[in-house]
Amino acid sequence: MIEVKGLTKYYGRHMAIQDLTFDAQRGEILGFLGPNAAGKTTTLRILAGYMPPSQGTARIAGFDVLEQSLEVRKRIGYLPETVPLYPEMSVWEYLDYMGSLRRVEDLEERISEVLEEVQLEERAESYIGNLSKGLKQRVGLAQALLHEPEVLILDEPTIGLDPAQIIEVRHLIQKLGKDRTVLLSTHILSEAQQVCDRVLIINKGQLVAEDTPENLQAQISGADQLVVRASTETEALRDLISLIPEVTEVMPGEVEGEVFVMSVPGKDIRPEVARKIVEAGFDLLELRLAGLSLEDIFLQLTKENTHLKEGG
Repeated sequence: MIEVKGLTKYYGRHMAIQDLTFDAQRGEILGFLGPNAAGKTTTLRILAGYMPPSQGTARIAGFDVLEQSLEVRKRIGYLPETVPLYPEMSVWEYLDYMGSLRRVEDLEERISEVLEEVQLEERAESYIGNLSKGLKQRVGLAQALLHEPEVLILDEPTIGLDPAQIIEVRHLIQKLGKDRTVLLSTHILSEAQQVCDRVLIINKGQLVAEDTPENLQAQISGADQLVVRASTETEALRDLISLIPEVTEVMPGEVEGEVFVMSVPGKDIRPEVARKIVEAGFDLLELRLAGLSLEDIFLQLTKENTHLKEGG
């Protein structure tokens, strides 16, 4: 449903995105991750037909976003980071207005269906200006769904919401993604891990990783970290384990006498760690492998000098 090849965008001399290539299929929720100014919103705006690329191509449902922009817009629902709502309108009035602009057939029936889909039936007559941030996000989703798009593009849909509202919107996105393609931009790593089937990680306008959260954990160099706890002070344990040649980094844990150990890939250092601790006269209290979280992977991939590609 989404095909992007070599997408590049310049603002004057500044390159916002460079040579992005990826795809997404129907029924897939694709997470688009990156730090601020990484190029996420620029990419989404190009896909939504709001601006042209400088180079490269992007196709939605087989239509080119530049050459066949109107066909693309018929097939996408776009929820920008700042939802374009009219506070003086009721929810129904706003959806009626947006549906009229899109020439949606059987509009009243469709509004009722969408309100049920986003669980806003009881707020149809409420003025948008009186709604909470979470309900406003639902109104924004409703307008994006009115014309039954094949592709949903969501830019930071849970930003500014409270924890309960975030959970509600995430569940809604999962439901919507069952029969559509959803491209979800977010900087909330736990959100991508919980909601997305696959994630793209972008940094400084370049794609640095693309895979499922689970596969990323397995592919990234040093993706296994060791949790070690012993009957000594954290600093002493850290100094001791740092002497092992295969160890690349030792970080303090949450409790005294606990550290997290990173090592070169392909080498099981547990026997050596245990031996060092026992020979030093300490009791070994815990020694286990713990896979990296998506947050750990994200931080590793977006370090200033990291330029990994998939499989690289």
